Amino acid sequence: MYIQESGKKSRPSRLPRDKMNVLKDADIICFSHDWTGDPLSKTHIIRILARRNRILWVNALANRAPTASRKDLLRTLDKLKAFAIDRLFQAEPNIFVLNPLAFPSYGSETIRNINRIILQYQLKQAIKRLKFKNPINLIFNPAAGLLARKLGESLLVYYCVDEYSAFTGAVKGLKQIEEDLCKESDFVVVSAQKLLESKSKFNENTFLIRHGVDWNHFRQAINSAQLPEEIKNLPRPIIGFHGLLADWIDYELIKKIAEHFKGASIVLIGKVTIEAEALVENIKLHENIHLLGRKPYADLPIFCAGFDVAINPFIINELTLAANPLKVREYMAAGLQTVSTDIPEVRDFKYCLVARDHRDFIEKLDYALHHPVSREEISDSVKTESWDSKVAQLEKLLVKFL
Repeated sequence: MYIQESGKKSRPSRLPRDKMNVLKDADIICFSHDWTGDPLSKTHIIRILARRNRILWVNALANRAPTASRKDLLRTLDKLKAFAIDRLFQAEPNIFVLNPLAFPSYGSETIRNINRIILQYQLKQAIKRLKFKNPINLIFNPAAGLLARKLGESLLVYYCVDEYSAFTGAVKGLKQIEEDLCKESDFVVVSAQKLLESKSKFNENTFLIRHGVDWNHFRQAINSAQLPEEIKNLPRPIIGFHGLLADWIDYELIKKIAEHFKGASIVLIGKVTIEAEALVENIKLHENIHLLGRKPYADLPIFCAGFDVAINPFIINELTLAANPLKVREYMAAGLQTVSTDIPEVRDFKYCLVARDHRDFIEKLDYALHHPVSREEISDSVKTESWDSKVAQLEKLLVKFL
């Protein structure tokens, strides 16, 4: 275990705030996904907060029941290894990562109490080691509601970016834990209008902060001079996707796109989830569908540079209607016209064409391919949607409620 101590000699007992509503010198506990995973909204938010504050990032607590699959078994082994070897380590300046251990179940009161005791002990040890004082408890993962008000926090905030109970295989008991967390929180932040409607029922202090985009990173796609080997010689046009290949993706729609645009290349970049493995196998039969697997975040702009148009082919259900797909903003920052199924949060983007059904999706794809728009113009349309601006909104709320 390696921890680099802060240079500060002491921590203030109260969290200082300046006149510009900027949070400084605060200790923040953050429950989220695994730090080594793909950068998600939480990663961008925390990295900005870490410029002026110290963060204890707690790696993922289970939101879904594990299966007997090889992937889940390997993930469990990785969790045990991380707990044993790198239980607490410094990942970046001001960001410390804890690998906790807990049962992936919350169905009974007994199991919930056991998990609460186990996790509370691990967290308090880490808090003591880092000398955190009066921490803010910023929860992105609803399973961490088990520890609400148990860590000596000065402020409890639930930041909700998905309808977690709607995920396939959601752990029994998670819905109740999340509802209790909403009620217990000083305030709740959500990333989509649908989430605002569902969570404000439990807490009147619920605020909407939509996702931002790493604009400078994806803007690189416009000036990229060299394309990746995997796509540079593929037949044009290239219809591209990057993101998690999960069971909320409409694979039947992707098949229809491949069949309609026989001379085109459909490029799918991303990790395949356990729930979607069989669905992905079915689309491999199409020669013009290219599954490239997960790519480093740093490389996504150069792949986007090779796309002619981007797609967001979500199925329509309770989960996706509450989603705010980050990839759509990233596509547009990269200068790409985008075609999406009818997800409420993408309807207001000028350069995202929203389709009513499969036939309409293909027609809009055809339109986008035959009516190109300046990539600079598309990219500039989301320039003000920076993560810094979104974190500024969050900081104002944090300062207000402190």
